[in-house]
Amino acid sequence: MAVILTKESALVRMQRDLERALQKPPHERRWVMVIDLRKCVGCHACTVSCVAENRLPPGVVYRPVLEMEVGTYPNVRKVFMPRPCMQCDNPPCVPVCPVNATWKRDDGIVVIDYDKCIGCRYCIAACPYNARTFDKGHYYNEGTTEDGEDFVGPGAQAYEKAPAFEYGEPRVREGMKSPIGNARKCHFCIHRLDQGMLPACVTTCIGEATYFGDANDPESLVSELIAQPNVMRLKEELGTEPRVYYLV
Repeated sequence: MAVILTKESALVRMQRDLERALQKPPHERRWVMVIDLRKCVGCHACTVSCVAENRLPPGVVYRPVLEMEVGTYPNVRKVFMPRPCMQCDNPPCVPVCPVNATWKRDDGIVVIDYDKCIGCRYCIAACPYNARTFDKGHYYNEGTTEDGEDFVGPGAQAYEKAPAFEYGEPRVREGMKSPIGNARKCHFCIHRLDQGMLPACVTTCIGEATYFGDANDPESLVSELIAQPNVMRLKEELGTEPRVYYLV
């Protein structure tokens, strides 16, 4: 007799939650991310997919995975903590920007206007989560060329200079053009959200350890998760009110 599996994938449910949230006005949504540290295996798939999705250059990482060793020898183990931008409700990075290049959208996502950013890096210093990095203009293959008969490398490749679609516009990163010289950070893949797709890190997590959705929707998966007793947020004592939650 055939066994019929009825358990619904978390991705399927989150996609349905997302479609329902997008039917509401932006100010009625409250995007949050929940990361289950019990499931994270430190594979860095989320980091790699984020780099690929946003065409991030060397030194710019939106979603690092921190590794920590806990316990006392010989009873020690490793734990992993993905750390995207916290999308704080009270973001310290916003008021320090002298040109108002970073602000909070109606749906709660903190964004950066690359055309306004002057690269002063005040926001990088103000962020208590080290969630912002600076684009220095490097390429992975820079400085490698063909030198006569000695092949020393391919040089900067076309795919490295192809336009990225962050914030919903094709922006070519070449010749010191913005966002080179700008502060950069995770933005919950808003260019995907606006097209009805989940963030890249969510869809590529091999252990279904990352969840995303609208916390203002009581029927959403994330609303259930953040109501659990084992939920916590980083540095809550600072009053930043982060929108990234961890299950521990």
